[in-house]
Amino acid sequence: MDPFDYPRQWEADVVLSDGGTVHLRPIVPSDADALLAFHGRMSARTRYLRYFGAYPQIPPRDLERFTTVDHHDRVAFIAKLGDDIVAVARYERLGSAPSAEVAFVVEDAHQSRGLGPILLEHLAAAARESDIRTFVAEVLAENSAMLGVFRAAGYQLSRAMEEGVYHLEFAIDPTEESVAVARSREQAAEARSVHNLLHPRSVALIGASADPDKIGYAVLGNLLHADFTGPVYPVNADRASVRGVRAYPSVLDIPGPVDLAVVAVPAAGIDEVMDACLAKGVKALVVISSGFGETGPDGRGAERRLVTEARAHGMRVVGPNALGVINTDPAIRLNATLAPALPGQGRAGFFCQSGALGTAILADAAARGLGLSTFVSAGNRADVSGNDLLQYWETDPATDVVLLYLESFGNPRKFARLARRLGRVKPVVAVKSGRNAVLPALAATSVRVDEASVAALFEQAGVIRVESLAQLFDAALLLAHQPLPRGGRVAVVGNSSAIGVLAADAALARDLELADAPVDVGAAASPEMLADAVRETLRRPEVDALVVVFVPPLTTPGAAYARALRDAVADLDEHKPIVSTFLATEGIPAELAVPGPGGAPGRGSIPSYPSPERAVLALARATRYARWRSAPQGELVRPERTDPERARALAAAALSDGHDLVELGDDDVVALLRCYGIDVVGYRVAAGPEEAVAAAEELGFPVAVKATGERFWRRADLVGVRLDVATAEGVRAAFAELAELSGVARVYVQRMAPSGTGCAIGLQDDPSFGTLVSFGLSGVVSDLLGDRAYRAVPLTDVDAAALVRAPKAAPLLTGYRGDEPVDLDALADLLTRVAVLAEDVPAVRWLALEPILATAQGAAVLRARVKVGPSPSHPDSGPRRLRSISYESRV
Repeated sequence: MDPFDYPRQWEADVVLSDGGTVHLRPIVPSDADALLAFHGRMSARTRYLRYFGAYPQIPPRDLERFTTVDHHDRVAFIAKLGDDIVAVARYERLGSAPSAEVAFVVEDAHQSRGLGPILLEHLAAAARESDIRTFVAEVLAENSAMLGVFRAAGYQLSRAMEEGVYHLEFAIDPTEESVAVARSREQAAEARSVHNLLHPRSVALIGASADPDKIGYAVLGNLLHADFTGPVYPVNADRASVRGVRAYPSVLDIPGPVDLAVVAVPAAGIDEVMDACLAKGVKALVVISSGFGETGPDGRGAERRLVTEARAHGMRVVGPNALGVINTDPAIRLNATLAPALPGQGRAGFFCQSGALGTAILADAAARGLGLSTFVSAGNRADVSGNDLLQYWETDPATDVVLLYLESFGNPRKFARLARRLGRVKPVVAVKSGRNAVLPALAATSVRVDEASVAALFEQAGVIRVESLAQLFDAALLLAHQPLPRGGRVAVVGNSSAIGVLAADAALARDLELADAPVDVGAAASPEMLADAVRETLRRPEVDALVVVFVPPLTTPGAAYARALRDAVADLDEHKPIVSTFLATEGIPAELAVPGPGGAPGRGSIPSYPSPERAVLALARATRYARWRSAPQGELVRPERTDPERARALAAAALSDGHDLVELGDDDVVALLRCYGIDVVGYRVAAGPEEAVAAAEELGFPVAVKATGERFWRRADLVGVRLDVATAEGVRAAFAELAELSGVARVYVQRMAPSGTGCAIGLQDDPSFGTLVSFGLSGVVSDLLGDRAYRAVPLTDVDAAALVRAPKAAPLLTGYRGDEPVDLDALADLLTRVAVLAEDVPAVRWLALEPILATAQGAAVLRARVKVGPSPSHPDSGPRRLRSISYESRV
């Protein structure tokens, strides 16, 4: 094999445990000089532990063997930082067995950065592609670090020791533990990379300007005005100082280290800037400059070069075309944006893709009294994305609420996984624009996701989806300052019966319950009377949340009532969420605010909304989220009676002729479903009237006789079906009628199933989002109204049970108007089996079980269709890697 011809998908940029990055790729013969240099930088101790001897230099014969591999039975990965190799990992197959010996070594200066576990993940993935199932390793007993890598990987190790050497052996197929270990490390590494970005000890502004019309002037002013706690280094080749601060001709001339470089030079000058930043060892870049991916092919090429070079040298990049980043922590006070004012310190983290909208968002947050912990506007999102921020905020002690303004998804599958995990500990509120159009700058780094997929993603992940920025702030004000509701029982207190009724109507319309009739304290009530009514209502055990609607009387200043309300709540032993329509204000007025760190409104502040409807909507969303968060997460259940190997073989046989998408024949569909314990009600295909009679006699009368052909499938009028045919003569007559109707001398003869409610289960593959399972009731009405519920694979038992109950027509399954309820557990079991099939056999690209007749005794599948094709890409599976920056692969 050509030693230069390796699988290109094996290349990857990866984040290390300290937040830095390296580039992984298979070794090629031209790496010989770099490998020699790498070997020369290793200490004698490291060489001894790797080679079991001094091995001071690599002989020419070994060098050729190390660098010339076949990328199948002999594979080697190198980790590169810039032009230097910093780690090598390799495996070599042992004879013809599905087993290989594995070894790796990391340069001394880069040990303890998490390179070993990442190299093991990538080697194992490559080995599985070459049908290797087991790794063996020989490790010196004194090499505790290497032994630790293998022990902590999550594989089931067997080990034996002889003469001071451990012999290790383990299967490399992913296990629940190995996947959990890898994802935990991924979270820690990606969170650390964002932490480095948001907690710099020094900032260089490249392109600092004394011209008020240039962005370099505004950014420098914002950095200085925020009083950043570290040194700020303006970089300007033409001036000795900028805005009274000493300037440097190049970042290389800065005397101290530079953690963060903010780039505000034209795109044409970015290559020179990058060279200097790489040589300086800058850790992170915020590129505010435009003129990149949003401008067309040339700009996309420049953007690709920017990110490629940055990652190869250990840096992360925000942007380009970004507004910038903010950290309100008093120990940092970073405002590296074009926005003129640093928002108040708060507990909400905000990710915004739009730079232009970011300034308005920050201004709106300040006007409403919503403090932020951190803010990132990622612009073209060529590298750092919303997923990176989700990783960071999950463990950030300064952030309680996560806010997202999304225009597109770079890796929707990973977003779903991260948001679901984060949502269990912190609420995630998202507004998703771009439903029908995506900006050109984002199209290059995005994948198209239809609305059904987005809705399923948010629903399953517990994301609070809102329709506008105004609704996002409405929800955020409540979540950031008030506790979550423990239930959906709402009380209303106010001084206007008319407004109280509006609030009550709004609550009932949002599926909340009224704890009692609205309490009207009267238009002449004093502040103390309002406070007493609020206290009494909140102390009632049947009240989970309170809506206060108040119109200040003319005789007493409204501020007095607001302070009375705030003080009344502060006195209570148990805190319940409160929303208000107060003082005709939007946000948190000073009288309703409880000062937090830095003076911004803190926990316990009461948000005010301009109308009862908006106040109740925010409360309803918080209540729904609280229910999701407190509900059991469920478990991934593997049903009995599954045969994935047989199922994969059936799919592979169907694809052996090389077609992209193949619909399986009836016999193959039945065989495939039987591999997962899904039985189709017995049927036969008959090519003549006597064959039909023989089939009916074999199956047992009565039978159903059905026309073949696409146009008769799922027909609501059943024109192509003859039911309860009880005699041979009836079968002959049905065959004649249906053959004449369809023009095809072939029919289905099927055993009659008990009458029941028609349902449908579907499976569809979205190459960007993943596999979706759908459930709904059969029929033209459900089709027209789009009454289908979706969940992403994999499904937990809780997901499956919820999916059965999710369609609007689901009450027809639970005893609507006195009908007998169907066996919902049987339907959930079917969904679970379909989902496991999709996980085990990714070649199954589309599946339909319809109709399914659900009864109180179970569920009978009458018809099934399956299409198989080459397995789609799985960007959220396999070894850890950063999102690809090859734009052509995303079109």
